[in-house]
Amino acid sequence: MAFTNTKGRYASFGIVTSLTPEIIDCFWDILDRNLKGVFKLDNRLAFQLVNSQGKTSFKYIDKYSQTTLIMDYIYPFDPFFPEIIYIVDNDGMETIILPHELDN
Repeated sequence: MAFTNTKGRYASFGIVTSLTPEIIDCFWDILDRNLKGVFKLDNRLAFQLVNSQGKTSFKYIDKYSQTTLIMDYIYPFDPFFPEIIYIVDNDGMETIILPHELDN
């Protein structure tokens, strides 16, 4: 099962240059507090960043249960944020990455 044996956590170049460190940390917080142990997780998780009255919300849809989670944070939303972001688990090496950076 994915995301059960964390060896390291990383952010791609595209992520680091398009998101603030606080937003990047939110992804790890969501994974650890809201997803692990709650949902069956694949090795690729998709998120959408949403403008919620000027603040940033993170939207996750679990493909197995069709449950949608929207987590609201206090950080300002930037219209230049990437819309879709993935977290990928590659044998314990977890990386936040943009869709176009994935080696499909």
